[in-house]
Amino acid sequence: MKILMLSATFPYPPSRGGTQVRTFNLLKHLSQYHSVTLVTQYGDEVTESEVEGLRQWVDQLMVFPRPQGANSQKGVLGKVKRFGSFLAQGTPPSVLHSYSHDLQQWLDAQVRTGKYEAITCEHSVNEIYVRPEFQQHLHTVVNVHSSVYGSCHNQLETGISEHPVRDRLNLNLLRRYEQRYCSKFSSIVVTTQDDERQLRAFNPRSSIAVIPNGVDLVEFPYRIADPGGHSLIFVGAMDNLQNIDAVRFFGLKVLPELQTRYPDATFSIVGSKPAPEVLELAERPGITVTGRVPSMAEYLHQATVCVVSMRTGFGIKNKTLEAMAAGVPVVSSDRGLEGLEVDSPQRALRANTVEEYLSAICRLFEEPSLRASLSYQGRRFVEAHYTWDQMGQRYEAVMTQKQPEPLHLP
Repeated sequence: MKILMLSATFPYPPSRGGTQVRTFNLLKHLSQYHSVTLVTQYGDEVTESEVEGLRQWVDQLMVFPRPQGANSQKGVLGKVKRFGSFLAQGTPPSVLHSYSHDLQQWLDAQVRTGKYEAITCEHSVNEIYVRPEFQQHLHTVVNVHSSVYGSCHNQLETGISEHPVRDRLNLNLLRRYEQRYCSKFSSIVVTTQDDERQLRAFNPRSSIAVIPNGVDLVEFPYRIADPGGHSLIFVGAMDNLQNIDAVRFFGLKVLPELQTRYPDATFSIVGSKPAPEVLELAERPGITVTGRVPSMAEYLHQATVCVVSMRTGFGIKNKTLEAMAAGVPVVSSDRGLEGLEVDSPQRALRANTVEEYLSAICRLFEEPSLRASLSYQGRRFVEAHYTWDQMGQRYEAVMTQKQPEPLHLP
C-alpha cells in the first residue's frame, strides 16, 4: 500500500517531544509493511544529519522549509488581526502559522497522480493541507494527538491559560473548527476514550478509532535495582505550558512541605528547552533542571519516584507510560493518568492535591514493598498493552480500512 504521511513537526529524533514520539513510532511500523512517503517541514533546529537519519525510515522523504515571518506582527494590532483572520477563515492562527504553499502545491499534484491509496495527518495541525475532495481519490486519516478545543477548555477551567481573555473568545471558534475539519476525513484516530466521546459528539457519523500511545521497551528497559533514597523526577519537554505548570506546582507547593519531613528530598526536572519559569526553580533547595539529556531512561532509573503532577493537558501521557516501563513507581494526577486503568491491580498512586501528593510519596519513601509492587505491575501493564508494535498494528488497520480489534484494557 502507498501511504502519504503529513507531519508539520519534524519527527526525528523521536526524543524531542510527544508529537515526535507518536509520529515516528507509527511511521516506523507502517514502513515495515507499506511504501511510505513522509512530507514534513524543518526549522533552524533540524540538522542535516537528522534529515538523513529520518530518510532511512521511509521510501521517500519530502522536506519543505517552515515558513518564516508568519504571524510576525506583534502587539495589540497583531492580536486583533489574527483574531479577525480566525473569525473570517475559521482556521486558528497556530495552524496558518506553519502553512506552506509549496508543500500544498506538491501535495495536490501527488494526489492527482492517483498512485497513493491513503493520506494521514500526524496531528490535527496538518489538516489544512487535506482538501475535502481528496476523499474521492484516497482514504483520508487524521491522527488527533489531542483535541484543540478540549485542551483550550481545560486550560481555562484549571486557570493556567496564559491568555484567558483570548482563549475564551476563541473557544467556540475552536469547537466549530474541530467539527469542520474532522468532516473532511474518512477516519479519525484519537489517543483516549475521552477525546473519542468529544469528537463523536461533534461528528456522530465519523469512523473514530482509539489508539493510545506506546513505549519503546528497548529505549526504556526495566531497571535492575531500586535505588531507594528520596529522589523525585519529572520528565518532559520543558517549554510545554502544561509541563511548566506541573513542575511549578510541585516545586513550589509540594516539595517544600515534603522537605520538612525529608530534608534530603530532591526533585529533578528532566527535559529539553526549559523555559525561564522552569530555570528559576533550580535556585530553590533540592531542585535540579537538566535540560535535554542523552537518555531519559538513565535518569528515571536513578529516581525513587516519578511524579506526573499535570493539572491540564489532554491525551495519554508518554511520560507516565515511559516511567512505568522503566519500573519507576509513579505518583500522578488524574490528568497524568488519563486513559490508563491503574487502580485494580494498583499500578500507580493517584494524587491531585498537595496533601495527596505528600501522603502518596511518603508511603513510597517508607515502603520498599509498595515500590516493588508498583514497579512490577507498571512494567507488566505496559508490556501487555502499550507497546508501539501493538499500536502500530491498530494504526495499520485504520490505514488499510480494516476494523481494528476492540480496545480492551484491564
